[in-house]
Amino acid sequence: MDVIQRELTAFARRARAAAARVHPELPLVSYTLLAHIEEQRGCRATDLAAHYLLDKSTVSRQVAGLEKLGFVERRPAPDDHRVHVLHPTEEGTRVLATAQTNRLAAYQERLKDWSAEDLARFAAYLLRYNTAGTAGLPDSPPR
Repeated sequence: MDVIQRELTAFARRARAAAARVHPELPLVSYTLLAHIEEQRGCRATDLAAHYLLDKSTVSRQVAGLEKLGFVERRPAPDDHRVHVLHPTEEGTRVLATAQTNRLAAYQERLKDWSAEDLARFAAYLLRYNTAGTAGLPDSPPR
């Protein structure tokens, strides 16, 4: 278990460093929220809090930072103009696309010598690990 803990910590450290390379003022949590907002084609801050099991004040601070950077904007919900929906700006979408391209290139470089069987096994283990990590939690993302 010590090796697993150490290696997952190293993985998380690399993820934080990668987020910082995308933009020096973009913490990993904010990057994750921005990616979710884009993936959902817009969502409310309360949806982010529920999905990631975060306090609303934490999400509020992260969203404020994303707005300040020009990566997110608020728009009235089409069905209820009292509610605001978060959407990525063009710049936010560009930042995510650049990060995705860079991340994919890094994964391809890191895994280039792995066999197809090793890659399939690794993918299966990651799915199993991440599914087990959210099973039974409220608002678990569907798999």
